[in-house]
Amino acid sequence: MSNSRSVVVIGASGGIGGALRDALARARRHDVIFGFGRSLAAPMTLDITEEASVAASAALVRNSGAVPQMVFVASGVLHDSRHGPEKKLDDIDPGWMAHNFAVNAIGPALVAKHFLPIMPRSGRTVLAILSARVGSIGDNRSGGWHSYRASKAALHQLVRTLSIAEARRNPEALVIALHPGTVDTGLSAPFQRSLPAGQLTSPADAAAHLLRVIDQLTPPQTGRIFAWDGSEIIP
Repeated sequence: MSNSRSVVVIGASGGIGGALRDALARARRHDVIFGFGRSLAAPMTLDITEEASVAASAALVRNSGAVPQMVFVASGVLHDSRHGPEKKLDDIDPGWMAHNFAVNAIGPALVAKHFLPIMPRSGRTVLAILSARVGSIGDNRSGGWHSYRASKAALHQLVRTLSIAEARRNPEALVIALHPGTVDTGLSAPFQRSLPAGQLTSPADAAAHLLRVIDQLTPPQTGRIFAWDGSEIIP
């Protein structure tokens, strides 16, 4: 399989990640599609907060001989059964904030650490990480959601930094963050009631939008943040 091309979807057990994996399978552009996720059975189990788990998944891809042309990170956390985005300063909890950073920023950095080195040194490659518009510092006009906003802002800085390093290794590489819009998944479920009509997107439509954006990007746009409609988001 030394001449085979692959694509990797991390977070494939989630709504957007699963839709991305399915859309890529239908497109048939790659010989192999690897879908990893925390709730998937071994050997496709991947916990983005555990470096050993990320490293093992990268080793599985490397040993397959199917060289990854694209890697998507579709993992993220906004709330759980005990915590949600903070509405006031009193809601800040250091453990919850650390968990946001572990999943939303440190996890993608670990993916970059272990997957970028096994991607080609020439030709177009893509590392795309799902983010959110609320991670934009320049666009923040409402405040709140401290842990989520800060972790996504950290991700945006990491994307920029990683893109510079990767461009030295492969000038045709793209390292980008993508905002999918508000998608009908478990992450957005607690907040859907207040959405204006027509603003909620299905995972399948979100996946199609994101893949279309990626297809239109060129290497000079590496290190940036793009929304589902192709517009650029300020950091």
